[in-house]
Amino acid sequence: MDDARRFSIRVRVYYEDTDAGGIVYHATYLRWMERARTDWLRTLGERHVELAESAGVQFVVSEIAIRYRRPARLDDLLDVDLEVAELRRASMRLVQRTRPAGGGEAIADADVRVAVMDRRTGRPAGLPRRLLDTLGAP
Repeated sequence: MDDARRFSIRVRVYYEDTDAGGIVYHATYLRWMERARTDWLRTLGERHVELAESAGVQFVVSEIAIRYRRPARLDDLLDVDLEVAELRRASMRLVQRTRPAGGGEAIADADVRVAVMDRRTGRPAGLPRRLLDTLGAP
């Protein structure tokens, strides 16, 4: 995806991702979505460690609603998509979707609120200006 507000990664379902029935375990989707958010930041030139050190901030998931629509199974190839739906000074709302690689109906989708926290105080903090600029915030 070309736009800075959209991103996607491809994942393969491994045995470790599944439950006893061979279906992707529900918490696995959360790990894949976290991986997509981290890789998205990297493509924007940001890294969690550098943001923590230089800006004194870290990202925390403050709210998530996920809907599982149909099962994914061992060896499936999937795309985990991310789109910035809302951008605020100290948080962003992301829509994340897991679907079969190359397209198709969503297997799982989530609405994720990511807040920015001051590492030292644990209180809300603003998104770094350079990230807001990259994402086209006013």
